[in-house]
Amino acid sequence: MTNSSIHDQLPELLRIASELGAEAGELIATRRREGISVAATKSSSVDVVTEADRECEAFLRARLAELRPDDGFFGEESDATATRSGITWVVDPIDGTVNYLYGLPSYAVSIAAVTGDPSIQPTEFEILVGAVVSPELGATYTAVAGGGAWRNGEPLQLGAGPEDLARTLVATGFSYTAARRELQAQALLNVIGKVRDLRRIGAASLDLCAVATGQIDAYYEFGLSQWDWAAGALIAKEAGASVSGLDLEQREGRSSLVAGHPRIAAQLVDLLSEVTPQDLL
Repeated sequence: MTNSSIHDQLPELLRIASELGAEAGELIATRRREGISVAATKSSSVDVVTEADRECEAFLRARLAELRPDDGFFGEESDATATRSGITWVVDPIDGTVNYLYGLPSYAVSIAAVTGDPSIQPTEFEILVGAVVSPELGATYTAVAGGGAWRNGEPLQLGAGPEDLARTLVATGFSYTAARRELQAQALLNVIGKVRDLRRIGAASLDLCAVATGQIDAYYEFGLSQWDWAAGALIAKEAGASVSGLDLEQREGRSSLVAGHPRIAAQLVDLLSEVTPQDLL
């Protein structure tokens, strides 16, 4: 598929991501009101999957198969399917499942359309469009590559930003595995005294959208999966944020992701490079 033909499809892809995100958001919000049951655990006993996760992903897979039968699918809760069109949908049906389970509002549906293979590490795909829908917060974040980002249809563009790292509000997240959390805490101890304060939202997609809106100045995390950040990373980038790995020239990916206002991004990357245990990477 040529670059020009992909570009021509961007409005349709963005419309589909936005509309299906809204439908999926309503589905999981309804299931939340009805009551939640844990279906299984994954990487550890606290890494839960709800029946709503599975239902929502099955819904999105089916709708995308109807609308875009030649596209691939790469989701958190089911097997991947190969693309015939060159485009693959990267889906997290509920980002922030533990928040969802406990009745906390910070959870979202994350949908991105990409080219390349999202299963390859290190990252070798390009994000075309993204949508993150937070039903409890009443927020829909969208972005298109090279075309901007929006919250509920209003354009997003970062403001002046913090003057330095000491005035930077930083968010992060933690692994479901206790041993990795301990390593992450080691890094955190060396960060927390050098920034304004720390936040822990519990959903990577919403952390990235918070960077895009300026509600936090920066966000970092280690060990994310592609569906956690694909849509949110594009939204942050298109709002003007720097998004990288533990080097500004390195792509974001499973080992590390750092997103922040360009005014302080390099400072945070340098700090994290110094204090992050190698076993995390």
